[in-house]
Amino acid sequence: MSLVDSPRTETLPKLLMRNGALDPRGAGIREKTLGIWRSYTWADYCNQVRDFALGLASIGFQRGDKLSVIGDNRPQLYFAQLAAQALGGISVPVYQDAIAAELGYVLDHAETSVIVAEDQEQVDKALSLKDKLPGLRCIIFDDPRGLWSYGDPLLRSYKSVLQEGRRFGSSHPLYFDDELNRGRANDMAMIAYTSGTTGAPKGAMISHRNMIATAEAFIEVNDVRAGDNWLSYLPMAWVGDSAFSLGMALVGRLTANCPESPETVQRDLRELGPDAMLAPPRIWESMLTVMQVKAADASPLKRWLFEQFRALAERCELKKGDGKPLTRSERLGYALGEFLIYGPVRDQLGLRNARWCYTGGAPLGADAFRFFRSFGVNLKQIYGATEASALIACQSDAEADPNTVGRPVPHIEVKIDDRGEVMLKGPNVFAGYFKQEEVTRDTVTADGWLRTGDAGFFDNNSQLVIIDRAKDVGKLTDGTVFAPQFIENKLKFSPFIREAVAFGHDRPFVAAMIAIDIQTVGTRAERRGLPYTGYVDLSRKPEVAAWIGEEIAKANATLPDMQQVKRFLLLNKELEADDAEMTRTRKVRRKFVAEKYANVTEAFYCGAEQVQVTTEITFEDGRRSALVSDIVIHDLSPAQPVKRAA
Repeated sequence: MSLVDSPRTETLPKLLMRNGALDPRGAGIREKTLGIWRSYTWADYCNQVRDFALGLASIGFQRGDKLSVIGDNRPQLYFAQLAAQALGGISVPVYQDAIAAELGYVLDHAETSVIVAEDQEQVDKALSLKDKLPGLRCIIFDDPRGLWSYGDPLLRSYKSVLQEGRRFGSSHPLYFDDELNRGRANDMAMIAYTSGTTGAPKGAMISHRNMIATAEAFIEVNDVRAGDNWLSYLPMAWVGDSAFSLGMALVGRLTANCPESPETVQRDLRELGPDAMLAPPRIWESMLTVMQVKAADASPLKRWLFEQFRALAERCELKKGDGKPLTRSERLGYALGEFLIYGPVRDQLGLRNARWCYTGGAPLGADAFRFFRSFGVNLKQIYGATEASALIACQSDAEADPNTVGRPVPHIEVKIDDRGEVMLKGPNVFAGYFKQEEVTRDTVTADGWLRTGDAGFFDNNSQLVIIDRAKDVGKLTDGTVFAPQFIENKLKFSPFIREAVAFGHDRPFVAAMIAIDIQTVGTRAERRGLPYTGYVDLSRKPEVAAWIGEEIAKANATLPDMQQVKRFLLLNKELEADDAEMTRTRKVRRKFVAEKYANVTEAFYCGAEQVQVTTEITFEDGRRSALVSDIVIHDLSPAQPVKRAA
């Protein structure tokens, strides 16, 4: 029987209370502060949520009200969300790095009445927006540093709300339990705002039933054990974090662990050694880059050993994927590699104890996927969407494949419509977009099928294959299928390429804009005595263009001729979410980028040798500045020169 079928476990706060009763002394959540891990037992967790919920009640928070949290992953921000839900409220987590204008849109659209902010930086953002948020009644801060002189009447400290909650509870002893018991599975648990790849973010209304059913389906097909350590480091506004750090943790009684800060995540990951991990492609690509750079900087002997055992591991992984047996020499070599290379690398990455790891949120290139698999990391693909409560399909240990996203999770139906779009129906499908009924009708059919917007198909083994966003898949002028993400992932396997945007729909060939990785390219420049003053200067160096050309040529070698990149340029800045070029989850906003860089694409295809690019840069406080540069366009195939315009 599903947990949502029992009145005692049908909401997330009720599950928390169950965990407190079943395992009061077990570790419910931890945070690292000043270098020390502090644990909250499940009993502590329950008490914090109860007291904070009563504190909210004392200041007038009621059923249906919205509470937003903003900041890095902190136990207090998870407590606050569950406290609001216990009272019948709805949590609205927002991105901590969002600029004021972006933040203001979400808070106003969601009709937020209470904001729980991590620290002074987030309090300042909230205060700057208060005049634009008519429903805002209170701003609660956790970290008081820097706030001692603030006198705004909206401000309250987290501790003071806890204290007020204890007093309120003394005079209203049944209030919390009464409100908790009123909660039902179909009540809204949270509004998760989409990343906004096609425009303004949309608020997906996700119920307790959605979140609990999703967690149960995942646990049914994965090795999840009570007490497993889980690193809660992904943005709290991303539905994937809510699905695991709240939904999965409460259903499966996992221990969520909050790192000290975003800057210490890798160190804290190594120290914790979690039992499982979820990361978007940008994290895996960053890890791969670090390993490649360390190997390149090692002594000649160590570098040679790394490359030899890496090549062996990749050969073995490919043979395993094809179902072919390894030779005795390959088995012995791999065992030696495990001792010398693979084990130490996993230890450096913090994945020594991980039984399984998933990549999701966007496609991960096959080369990067195989690298981790070959080094003994049980990395698998997961596929989901905000509107599907984060999860649609995932791979089993025996079916890990960079070309698929696995089988649909239990209890949902997935089909491919006649246009090739992936559609699904099940208990994980959201209730609709908040205050956007027309958009909801365009997304969910009258008979309950969710349109994902992704193009895909089922292969011969019933594995779901995602090609790209349906609207992004196009064709070259000769009819060759053009899937930009596939090409971009090939390019981003290079440690020197941070982002790539490929063009080619209705064009005769593929061209790409490249954003270099300032760290790895800068390191190579320093080693080779190439001076530079910053990103703009480095991206203009002919030597850097030559290096990137070599990296693109390597990627081209793995692509059919018509899908190979023929021309490229190096952008004079990184693609940024603040400039609306990327979403907060690092997905390219293609329509916006195509419009912003329209003159670049025209220059690619009219045979121009350079193009003037005017880039508008947005600062956190909303100020804007323009960067104007003449950027050289490079040809990659001298044997097949681009025809110049007449």
